[in-house]
Amino acid sequence: MQVRRITTDADLEAALVIRRTVFVLGQNVPADLEYDAHDRTDAAHYLALTATGQPCGTARWRPTDKGVKLERFAVLAEHRNQQAGAALLAAVVRDVQAAHPGALVYLHAQLPAVRFYERHGFQKMGEKFVEADIEHYRMALPQG
Repeated sequence: MQVRRITTDADLEAALVIRRTVFVLGQNVPADLEYDAHDRTDAAHYLALTATGQPCGTARWRPTDKGVKLERFAVLAEHRNQQAGAALLAAVVRDVQAAHPGALVYLHAQLPAVRFYERHGFQKMGEKFVEADIEHYRMALPQG
């Protein structure tokens, strides 16, 4: 599994197609909630590729007033459980910690993904909440 930071319009479009497939079509997230101004302004995007170079997953991060938020982790169904998510998360966390040392690194995890993030060192913060009609927990990497 290869992960690269997106630097071209073609890679960004591939990432947006993956998000449309996973979130808009697969989870019925309204498109106007899925896509926002951050996509083309202040977010850093990543693309996971299979051994044959096929885009199979994506993620992004962006600085906020609370720290650095990891967002829009999506892996196409046929490529799940093949380490794409783990590879994306590792690349994103590595780059965030290099760019923003000491910043709080957090995300909003859908309920089925909570264990995945816990396995990678994230801890739940606060109560369960609903975002885009999907239950989530705020999670963060311990600081220090």
